[in-house]
Amino acid sequence: MTVRSMTGFANASGECAGKRIDLEIRSVNHRFLDTQFKIPDDLRSLEGAMRELISSKVSRGKLECRIQLNNLPNSAASLHINHNLVAELADLNAKWRKKHDDLAKLSVADILRFPGVIASADVDGDELADAVMRLLVQALDDFVASREREGEKLHAHIVERLDLMDSIVSALEELFPSLLNAHMERSRHRLAEAVSNIDDDRLKLEFALFMQKADVDEEFSRLHGHITEVRRIVDEHNGTIGKRLDFLMQELNREANTLGSKAIATECTQVSVELKVLIEQMREQVQNIE
Repeated sequence: MTVRSMTGFANASGECAGKRIDLEIRSVNHRFLDTQFKIPDDLRSLEGAMRELISSKVSRGKLECRIQLNNLPNSAASLHINHNLVAELADLNAKWRKKHDDLAKLSVADILRFPGVIASADVDGDELADAVMRLLVQALDDFVASREREGEKLHAHIVERLDLMDSIVSALEELFPSLLNAHMERSRHRLAEAVSNIDDDRLKLEFALFMQKADVDEEFSRLHGHITEVRRIVDEHNGTIGKRLDFLMQELNREANTLGSKAIATECTQVSVELKVLIEQMREQVQNIE
């Protein structure tokens, strides 16, 4: 399986018993699957079967299925002649002409214009239903394919940002010991200047408090863990993943904020900001994933 976007479009057309069937499916983002139908009343009996078919292939998104039925022009199958009525009209015309010499003989055009002579042929309901369901299957296959094509772009977008985040976090992780040493020296000098007779115990206490704030090993570990999990889901997922990814975006953002709050140097603050920008870019795309 591949990543699927919740945005998609597909259409299909066909003919059945003098009718042209135009079917269209489109969808946008939604937390759940919300399917709406805009179809002729003649097809309302199919709504349950259509909804079941759609839900077997689509899990999330606000989906609209629109169907139009139109008579085919100049189609012999779409019209029929009421031969009984034609015979009655011809018989009446003959009788009345015998009584009234001034009456003209009805022409073919006159008879065809008479109400009820030409009528739309009744379309077999089962035949039409089968035709519509076949078109729906065809359109759904194209629809899912369009979602997967869009999903490939989302996948590439997310993986690119995961790679950037991984490199940014790893670079800061490698740099952090030297940043920590520099900050320790600055703290030692400030304490020495403020209290000329400070003892080693007080310095150790201040250092312990500093280390508690500066310890970011857990943040590094959780950031790497969340990045790995996001990468695993988009590469090896099974089923819908949008909600799971959205949760992980929140977790990533929390760790980036914590890293920023424990900053001991401008490099830490900059990394926190860069990470949050990348996370937000991913989060916007995750909202589009089924």
